[in-house]
Amino acid sequence: MEFFEKEVLELNDTEEIKGFPYPFTSDNYRYSNNSKSLNPPVCVDISNHYKKQIALKRALLTEHFTRCFHAFPHTKQAQWEALELIMEHLSSYFPNHFILHKTGDNWTFRNMLLGEESTFTFGEDIEHPLDFIGRHVQEDLILMLQKDNDLFLDAGQLCFPANWSLAFNHGMNFKEIHFPIPGFNEEGLDDRILRFLLKLEAGSPWGRKNWSLMAGNRLDASLETFVDWGIVRGEVTAENAGKLVHLRVEVQKLFRLPGSNAILFTIHTHLLSLEKLVANPTWCHQFYQILQELPPHIVEYKGISLYQDSVLAYLKKESEKFV
Repeated sequence: MEFFEKEVLELNDTEEIKGFPYPFTSDNYRYSNNSKSLNPPVCVDISNHYKKQIALKRALLTEHFTRCFHAFPHTKQAQWEALELIMEHLSSYFPNHFILHKTGDNWTFRNMLLGEESTFTFGEDIEHPLDFIGRHVQEDLILMLQKDNDLFLDAGQLCFPANWSLAFNHGMNFKEIHFPIPGFNEEGLDDRILRFLLKLEAGSPWGRKNWSLMAGNRLDASLETFVDWGIVRGEVTAENAGKLVHLRVEVQKLFRLPGSNAILFTIHTHLLSLEKLVANPTWCHQFYQILQELPPHIVEYKGISLYQDSVLAYLKKESEKFV
């Protein structure tokens, strides 16, 4: 896979740590609906890794399109709405990098970062609008369509999943998708979060952060590629955890699309090595506390059990440097 020569920005470690979406606000973690009203209300973001990640995305879509993109025919209106929202946000919030010009239904979209220009008739010329616009953003894009007081994953472009499969989940409803999460149903979280999502209004977007640990720094951690990245979990030691293990955070944003009434989820994945994370004393101490008292069922579900002790030993050693 070929990557572009230079990234949008060159950040040193201090700037990378400062810009990382650290997800914790206390010394313990439990599953919850941690959504907050989104401000600013923008559905996508551009990071210093833009060109590299877009190149990786496009390569995955070329090589594994049937794994990375699925959409039922009835989602076409929602796909066009998602394309319109994302293009408008790109051109409004990042005007130095993206331009959108409309003359009726004749649209021209320019991506100056990639040196690309596309002209098309809105609603007609693009076979898969969600896939088209997804090739211009770092986010994975999921469309949940609302039917019979429920939400269904009816379309998505997913290149950077954290241990799940779009092909497997395509067409499932909200509770079926989240069924594997331990305690999700037993504690009533599935009902509460579904009710929250069903009440989501157009023009009032929400955002949340989801986290996991990753042995390695692979963005494509799909179930289909588990044989490639899962084995690395057994290679973690207290000595190499700083470089090998990464805190993986998904910044998820939720937008109601008024025309189709679908919900657009955008998922921007960030990775930070523990070696960089521990440079922040507060994060180092707090994450050690969180990982130390994390309930076994969450440890198992997040795939941390094989190397939890090694990471704890590393974090403890690093935190003691600040005493």
